[in-house]
Amino acid sequence: MNLRALQYFVALAERRHFGQAAERCHVSQPTLSTQIKKLEQELGVDLIERNSRTLLLTEVGEQVLDHARRVIEETEIIKRLSRLSDDPLSGSLSLGIIPTLGPYLLPHIIPRIKRTYPNLTVRLSEEKTEKVTRQLMDGKLDAILVALPVTHEQLRVEPLFNEPFMMVLPINHPLTKLQAVSDQDLASESLLLLEDGHCFRDQALEVCQLADSTEQIEYQASSLETLRYMVAANSGVTLMPILATQPPVPTNDDIVIRPFSAPTPTRTIALAWRETSVRTELLKGLASLIRTLDPQLLRPAPRG
Repeated sequence: MNLRALQYFVALAERRHFGQAAERCHVSQPTLSTQIKKLEQELGVDLIERNSRTLLLTEVGEQVLDHARRVIEETEIIKRLSRLSDDPLSGSLSLGIIPTLGPYLLPHIIPRIKRTYPNLTVRLSEEKTEKVTRQLMDGKLDAILVALPVTHEQLRVEPLFNEPFMMVLPINHPLTKLQAVSDQDLASESLLLLEDGHCFRDQALEVCQLADSTEQIEYQASSLETLRYMVAANSGVTLMPILATQPPVPTNDDIVIRPFSAPTPTRTIALAWRETSVRTELLKGLASLIRTLDPQLLRPAPRG
């Protein structure tokens, strides 16, 4: 079946006029008419009614039109994919990222990605680790930005940086008087944490267990921003990754942020993609770019 004949048929169906369809396809009207007639002969059906003043599609023609459009669309996708081999740094990249990282890392890296890869369009999807990992393995995403561990034998995992945890306290809390908070300081505290499914919840729980502190099980937040507001309302204390405490995140006069004393609890942020991905060279370059994140963003600000 001739792809060009399908393109002519779609143009005719949309314009409902042989002359206008031919003009749109940059061919003569006889050429377009001949190709559509050949298409009908090959299919063994009439696609259009030729005895009406207004060009109409037959019932079969309407059905063929839907499929013809899909064929043309898929063909264009194939062409775009083939062009990636000529310019692997262009096209579209689907990137998944976890909610406890996305709002705080992306403002620092997206402008640099655009400068480094001006012909690349980055499409972002923010979901929990389990979901973005599943989407990656299903081919719906090209890569994911997550906190380790993420285990799958078919994934290539590139660690990017270690992100320290910070203690977030109400302004009148006794621990605000300290330069840094230790595990022992948390022993008598009841922490506000994220709901089940967030990897940061599991990491924070590990710190709680080491410090012999407990979680406020009567309340679990769906986001770090909710936790921030709960602390500001003097409802408890919490842990946050340091990027969630750095500009452009607005300051809040009702909370105080303190670092942990050594050994500082941290999480490792990584970029992961399928071992078989054809975008490996681009993704290796993206990993290298993210590793050049300003190191000051991963260090506590001087105590104010």
